[in-house]
Amino acid sequence: VRTPLQGILQLGEELKPKSLDVRQEELGAMVDKEMAATSAAIEDAVRRIEDMMNQARHESSGVKLEVNERILNSCSGLMKAIRLLVMTSTSLQKEIVDSGRGGWRGWKGLGWESLPLRESADKVVLHKGKYEELIVCSHEIAASTAQLVAASKVKANKHSPHLSRLQECSRTVNERAANVVASTKSGQEQIEDRDTMDFSGMSLIKLKKQEMEIQVRVLELEKTLEVERMRLGELRKQHYVLAGVMGTPSEEDTNRPGAAPRSGASKKPPLAQKPTVAPRQDHQLDKKDGVYSAQLMNY
Repeated sequence: VRTPLQGILQLGEELKPKSLDVRQEELGAMVDKEMAATSAAIEDAVRRIEDMMNQARHESSGVKLEVNERILNSCSGLMKAIRLLVMTSTSLQKEIVDSGRGGWRGWKGLGWESLPLRESADKVVLHKGKYEELIVCSHEIAASTAQLVAASKVKANKHSPHLSRLQECSRTVNERAANVVASTKSGQEQIEDRDTMDFSGMSLIKLKKQEMEIQVRVLELEKTLEVERMRLGELRKQHYVLAGVMGTPSEEDTNRPGAAPRSGASKKPPLAQKPTVAPRQDHQLDKKDGVYSAQLMNY
């Protein structure tokens, strides 16, 4: 009996969460240490964006300067909102740790996600990057913010003032992220050259050939889009598994392109069929129905 009991005890030790091996004071020290590293990363990103704004004022003018300042200002505002969110989250994490409920250091991911946003903004200002990268980074920051709030609500006291403050900061981050997306799209429309299609001098055969080539290209892009959406869905599933997030994805994730529709939601209800009534024969016609047989008369 002793041998199987020892095996069960060993399996239980292996299944025990690793965070339980850390004492409460050690966990608090880990939170402080990671908080300092995260704050340093955000502060560096804010300084770099300010440097880029000063550089843009010297190297660009006109529409380009206006677009660059608008994008960089929106990125700077988002960074400052993330910094405030991290500080608020740290206070909440300390409260959770002091209550003996462990901790959730989701703000750590937010800090490091600010680096790709800064790099993407730098590339866009230097015309070496894609505007879509800034949009994707903003969406990822909004998604991480939603995960942070959801995980904090699970462990924190629902009446905690730090939790209410965290929710307010998360709304500010989402608004600033949406502002980055809007300014980026607006700047993209202003900067990128729109090639005007000139069909003058083209014969009917050439027009038809180009039409067929474009149709083939559209089908190829649709197929590529379908495959990439499937890959994105699988990557998100794996991300949730590795991040240890239980439950279904957030509402924002389900509204993104490539999110699988819920089963039965897109099925239309069957249309009601009109009952089939057999036509009456001539001998069945009755005057009560208001139907009379017509007679042909010759005059």
